[in-house]
Amino acid sequence: MRIALIAPPFIPVPPVDYGGTELFIANLALKLKQRGTDVVVYTNGASTIPVEKRWMYRDSEWPLRGDIYDNLKDIAHSSWAVQDAAHDSCDIIHLNNAPGLANSRFVKTPFVYTIHHPHSEDLSEFYGRFSDVNYVTISDFQRRNGNQNLKRVRTIHHGVDSSACKVIEPKQEYLAFLGRIAPIKGTHLAIEVAKKSGLPLKIAGEIQPMYQEYFDTQIKPHIDGKFIEFIGEVELKAKNRLLGEARALLFPIQWNEPFGLVMIEAMACGTPVLAFAGGSVAEIVRDGVSGWICRSTDEMSEKAKTMALAPSVVREYQEKNFSLDAMADSYLELYQEIAAEAEPAQGGLPEEPAVA
Repeated sequence: MRIALIAPPFIPVPPVDYGGTELFIANLALKLKQRGTDVVVYTNGASTIPVEKRWMYRDSEWPLRGDIYDNLKDIAHSSWAVQDAAHDSCDIIHLNNAPGLANSRFVKTPFVYTIHHPHSEDLSEFYGRFSDVNYVTISDFQRRNGNQNLKRVRTIHHGVDSSACKVIEPKQEYLAFLGRIAPIKGTHLAIEVAKKSGLPLKIAGEIQPMYQEYFDTQIKPHIDGKFIEFIGEVELKAKNRLLGEARALLFPIQWNEPFGLVMIEAMACGTPVLAFAGGSVAEIVRDGVSGWICRSTDEMSEKAKTMALAPSVVREYQEKNFSLDAMADSYLELYQEIAAEAEPAQGGLPEEPAVA
């Protein structure tokens, strides 16, 4: 089979820093290639993923301005990629951003769409307009929350490459927070937990322009570089060290998280997760095995002080439940089922792509 994986055009595959969707696409592409599947990734020209790559836009662009011009760029990229993939006789077109769905009407190639975004009524209504697309939710919660009425939908959990994550023992006496610096991620609550527990906190993540005031007023005043430390965005090696040496990852979310990749990244490093309930958390964190689901900052701070989960057990739980191999096998099984039912792909002539 030949599979087209279409990424948004803004962040390289794999991402240098921020980019959960792009990391998912990179991991899936590599695992499919290992299984002998022919893969082409539609991305931007800054991407370094070692599979065939095609792009319309050479340069990355992040953060987005959030205006209509960014949306138009995504529409142009997605429509071109769908047309090119169909003309190139790809057996499956796998989309990862909503604009491409509108083009599924114009080619006979079967489509898979992984829903990376949080639920909204507008998105669910939009998805329902394209009932022949094979949808994948990244958690059972996400499937039940507004997507249960789609004609073709299944859950495939994300996985991470545990071989790239080193289990470090003994742990150091600090807590870690890794994610966007935003109210819904609960960065301010992580600081509260650190102060209540008496354990230092290291904060890593991106400050997007829309949340600069939140950072300036609720996070920055607490940063002293010692007890509360902000280290900004981190690349893969630094991220693994931050998570691997931490006593626990704090995940005090204030919204229904569709998945929460950082939780299984921490577990792959043998580091337990202390999280608030919401969204997919109950599917990912198992109390007393890979961490604890807490109801308050008081409970979270108490668990941070008293928790004694063996790193090897935490890592074993991740490998058993959230491995890249299991994720890739599930997608490959889906592709094979779809291809067995599909009509031959056909499409019009696209403009000439850039290929690497």
